[in-house]
Amino acid sequence: MLTVKDVMVPNVVTISPYNTLREALSMMKDRQVKSLVVERQHAHDAYGMLSYRELLQTVVAEEGDVDLLNVYDTATIPAIAVNEDLSVRQAAALMSRYQLSRLIVVEGSQLVGLLAMNDILARLMDDLV
Repeated sequence: MLTVKDVMVPNVVTISPYNTLREALSMMKDRQVKSLVVERQHAHDAYGMLSYRELLQTVVAEEGDVDLLNVYDTATIPAIAVNEDLSVRQAAALMSRYQLSRLIVVEGSQLVGLLAMNDILARLMDDLV
């Protein structure tokens, strides 16, 4: 059985919820990523997700100011998180059901990776060829 751990990206780029959207965009460009995991501020907080989708909505469609808005104002918090031992089939079903392109991967309450729809499909294509 293929698990999330087998497909996830372990090197996740994180950002503080207090950073501005300009800082988030700059970080995404510099690190060449399409999403950032929003850090928890306390142990009981949930992780969040900031992706191109939220930025497009806030900055372009709603004409939000990248210097006045913080990551917290735009990100999806809480983001859906899964355990690294979950099967890829179950993770894909969850993504499909809630129309998500990414899931945060945790072990206990610690961030260990990110699972993207593209990673699942790339693995599927590799296995087919």
